[in-house]
Amino acid sequence: MRRKDDILWKGILEDVFDDFLRFVNPDAEDVFDLDKGFEFLDKELEQVFPPENDEYSPKVIDKLVKVFTKAGKEEWILVHVEVQAQYQKDFASRMYTYFYRILDKYQKPIVAYAIFTESNTKERPSHFAIDFMGTSLRYTFNTYKIASQSDDVLQASDNPFALVVLTAKAALAGKDLKNSRERDELLLSLKLNLTRLLLAKQIAKEKIRVLMNFLRYYIRFENQDINTKFEQQVEILTERSKTMGIEELLLDRAEKKGERKGEKKGEYQKALEIARELKKEGLTSAFIAKATKLSVEEVEKL
Repeated sequence: MRRKDDILWKGILEDVFDDFLRFVNPDAEDVFDLDKGFEFLDKELEQVFPPENDEYSPKVIDKLVKVFTKAGKEEWILVHVEVQAQYQKDFASRMYTYFYRILDKYQKPIVAYAIFTESNTKERPSHFAIDFMGTSLRYTFNTYKIASQSDDVLQASDNPFALVVLTAKAALAGKDLKNSRERDELLLSLKLNLTRLLLAKQIAKEKIRVLMNFLRYYIRFENQDINTKFEQQVEILTERSKTMGIEELLLDRAEKKGERKGEKKGEYQKALEIARELKKEGLTSAFIAKATKLSVEEVEKL
C-alpha cells in the first residue's frame, strides 16, 4: 500500500504543481512566471541521491522542479513529502543532505518544503543544526503538517491543492476503530463529501479528473462492497454534474470493460485492456499512460 501512496503523491504534485506553489506561498503569482510551466528534474535528483533499493527503507517522495521567476531567471525548487506513518529522526538531516548535494553539484538556489502526512499533530523540526567549538551551521526549511490543518479553512479554499490536503487528512480518519466495516463506513462518508465538494468547486476539468483519481485511490476501503457502493454514488454524482466533463466517466467505463476482459490475466494485461478501451474513446496517449501506469510508447503500440 505504501508504494501506491508514493506513486499517487508523485503524480498529484506534478499535476497540480502550480496550485501547490500558490497554496504554500501566497506571493507565488508575483514571484514565479507560472505561464512558462515547469520541468521536473527526476534524473538530476537521482544523480545526487540515488533511490533506495530496500523496499522497507524510510521512504521520502522527492521532487526537484525547475521554475521561472518573473525576473526571467531559472530557479529550482526541492519538494520533500514525508509519507511515513511514523516520523524518522534523521529527516531534518536528510533534508540538509539533499540541499547541500544539489547546491554543490548544480549551484542553483533552492527552496525546500517538507509535507508531513503522519496522523499525529506533533510539531516536527523545521531545521537542521550542528555546533561544535565555535563552528556552527543551521539549515531551515518550510514545513506543512497535514493532520494539523483546519477542515473548515481547507473546504473554503478555492485552491485545488486544498482538496489534496483534505483527501490525505481524510485517509487518516478512523485509525483507532478496530472494526473495519465501521472504519470503511466513516471513510465512505468522508470520501463522498469530498467528491461533492470537488464537483462544486470552479476547477478546470483536467484538474478535477486528476484530483478525483487521487481521492479515489488514496482513501482505500477494506471491504469491496463499500468500494462498489462508492463507485455507484460517484457515477450518480458525475452524471448530475456539468463540471466533471466526460473523461472521468470514460475512464470508469474503460476500467470496468478492461477488468472484465482481463479478469483472468495479470495486472499488466488488465492495464493493456483498459488502455485499449480508452483509445477507442479517443483519449490522448499521455492521459492513457497516466491512468494505466503504462508508458506512452506501450500505449501508442496498441
